[in-house]
Amino acid sequence: MFTRVKKTLRGLVVLVLLFFLFVGYFKFRDFLLFRQIIRNLTAESRIAEALVTESSLDEYTRKYTTTIKFLEYDVKGRPLKAKYFTFKGNLIQFQTLVVRFDDKHVEEGHRMKGKSVYLFMKAFVLDGKNTEEFKITDPEVVPGGYRVQDPPGKFEQAIWKKFWAYALDPNERKKIGIKNAQIEAPGSVFVPGTIYTLVIEHDGGIRIDTRPIPEILKEDESLEKKN
Repeated sequence: MFTRVKKTLRGLVVLVLLFFLFVGYFKFRDFLLFRQIIRNLTAESRIAEALVTESSLDEYTRKYTTTIKFLEYDVKGRPLKAKYFTFKGNLIQFQTLVVRFDDKHVEEGHRMKGKSVYLFMKAFVLDGKNTEEFKITDPEVVPGGYRVQDPPGKFEQAIWKKFWAYALDPNERKKIGIKNAQIEAPGSVFVPGTIYTLVIEHDGGIRIDTRPIPEILKEDESLEKKN
């Protein structure tokens, strides 16, 4: 009789342990999933950098002439061909088309829709009738940062042409899980000695972070000028 009770109690203890292990497993899995969702929602990617390569002040007009180097990165973080723009002024903006996907895709870390898609359209300085602008990428083309082939093949071009058609049509974009598509124009006062990093948030838009140019790079720049 006593042996049977011991076996019964032992069986109950095992069942209780299994139950708590089972519950614990799912709670731990939910915790990891929640942490991944938070990570996805707060994730961001560097998409371009810029710095001033030349700056001069007109003593008469008190206006700056500013040349910047603009370096865009692809989705794997590899630099594309640098572009140089010279403006009469130093408050420079980048007109960008940003396409955001539904939050659920960002939360899930969806392979194709887990982060916003962007297209740098132009760099510009607003100055009334003297506004200056330089084209970076034509609309409805394959963005440089997303290209699989260079130059893009017909199939790749067709895919992106269809994507832009959906993204820019309010009635069609919902079919592929696009939350919205809008033009943004992040900008900053560009001064020598600073690196400007354009960052896209996976669930949002573009911002510009700044940091000083490392001294070693300043030395390299001075050597280049001497040569």
